[in-house]
Amino acid sequence: MTSSQTSKKQDLPATAWAVLGLLSFPGERTGYELKKWADSSLRFFYWSPAISQIYAELRRLEELGYAASARSGPEEARAKRRYAITDAGRAALAGWASDTAEAGPPVLKHGLLLRIWLGHLAEPELLRAMVGDHLEHTRDELAAVREAMAQADDVPEWAFPALALRWSERQHLAELELGEALLADLAELDPAGTGTSAGALAADRQGSGDAPTPG
Repeated sequence: MTSSQTSKKQDLPATAWAVLGLLSFPGERTGYELKKWADSSLRFFYWSPAISQIYAELRRLEELGYAASARSGPEEARAKRRYAITDAGRAALAGWASDTAEAGPPVLKHGLLLRIWLGHLAEPELLRAMVGDHLEHTRDELAAVREAMAQADDVPEWAFPALALRWSERQHLAELELGEALLADLAELDPAGTGTSAGALAADRQGSGDAPTPG
C-alpha cells in the first residue's frame, strides 16, 4: 500500500466502513442491493446512507483496493455492476472493527424531546399529539425491525446482524415505554386538561424567571 493509500485509509469516514461492512457478507451486490440491505438493517441502530453516498464510497473503496467490481454479462437484460470485498478490504475492516477506540459514545438527537424542551411555547394538546405520533411511528419501526429479524432468522451468515436487530427491538420497546411515561408527565402538568400551557404552569414555580437549573 502506498503512502497515499495509507493516508486515505486513515481518513475513511464511518460511511465507508459501513459500506465495506455490507460487502463483507457472502456474495456480490450492486449499489442498489447494498442500499436495500442498509435500509433493512443499519438504519435500525445506526443510519442508512443515501444511494449517492453508497456509490461514492464504493468508488473510494475500489481506489484503495478494498473492493472490486465487475459488470454483468449479456445474460442480463440490463448491465449491472456488482461489488465484492477484497482480501485487503477484509483485513482492513477487521482491524477497524476490532479497534475499540473507534467506536465512540452513542449520540442521541431526539427531535421530539427538543420540542418538549420548548414546550412553554406550545399548547399541551399539540405536545400530546406529537408524542402520540411518535409512538405510532415507533410501533411501525418496531414492526419493521421484527420483519428484518424474521428474514435473518436461521441464516448462519447473519447471526451477528440478527443480534444487532434484537438490540434494536429492545430499544424500540424501551422507546415506547418512555413515550407512554412522557404522556403521563405531560398530564401531570395539565391534570384537568384545561389547555394551560406548560410555561404558564411553570411560571408559578419559577417566579423571577431564573433558569430552571443551577449555574
